[in-house]
Amino acid sequence: MLAVELRFRRVNGENLRTKRPVLGVCPSLPGYGFSDKPAAPGWGIERISDEWCELMARLGYRRFGAQGSDWGTSIATSIGQRQPDRVAGIHLMPPLAPPDPATLDDLTGAERTALATLREADEWGSGYSAQQSTRPQTVGYGLVDSPAALCAWIVEKFWSWTDSGGDLHRVITRDELLDNLMLYWLPGTGASSARLYWESLRQVNEWISGSAGAPVTVPTGCSVFPKELQRPSRRWAERRFPNIRYWNEPGKGGHVAAFEQPALFVDEVRSFFRLVR
Repeated sequence: MLAVELRFRRVNGENLRTKRPVLGVCPSLPGYGFSDKPAAPGWGIERISDEWCELMARLGYRRFGAQGSDWGTSIATSIGQRQPDRVAGIHLMPPLAPPDPATLDDLTGAERTALATLREADEWGSGYSAQQSTRPQTVGYGLVDSPAALCAWIVEKFWSWTDSGGDLHRVITRDELLDNLMLYWLPGTGASSARLYWESLRQVNEWISGSAGAPVTVPTGCSVFPKELQRPSRRWAERRFPNIRYWNEPGKGGHVAAFEQPALFVDEVRSFFRLVR
């Protein structure tokens, strides 16, 4: 048994007894959705990546591709680092890589804009992550007690992070937002989901704006959407991901591109994995 029960969904799949491949296995993070809530510290991105590899092994997959955005970007990257022989490749939205100091005197226009976006997000949009990475339990009581608090905490980020031109419901309907909120409200995961920030946010921030760290050598696909929070250039990303096989910058979409632009998201994933399967 895994120390924490992981719930997952097979997308367009077949019964495992048939030995036929499925299109996707979509696990929910420990402490999120319908997965169990960790009862002790230690559930950071490395441990989650190891458990997801174990999950895939128990489902009968000796080799697979990993795709991720948001926390899934770091977890997919960790899978590629820790168990490279298990994956055909990783697809990241976006790749997390810091600016290359050697380029700071010769920045492109897109790189200048990316740095300005990071500065603005740090100054005006990072309060939630500072709270969750330092005192997740404090805010957690409100998130599991008050529907209004939970709604305000989450929907503000959707408004800020989507490519909606300020009109959120152009890209995500009210019903879709409520579906998302209910995945936090019904299982009471407002506090348990916040704890992942306490576990791993400092490490992720280092990858975004500090050092590139150890290279990730598995085949990598990168999709950088125009309203994403982190938008490294390819030359920055290649310092950390030297085996980039696919790079694309779609014309629309934000941090939750799979939610905002599902057709574009599917095209991006398929375009990369066609190259490495």
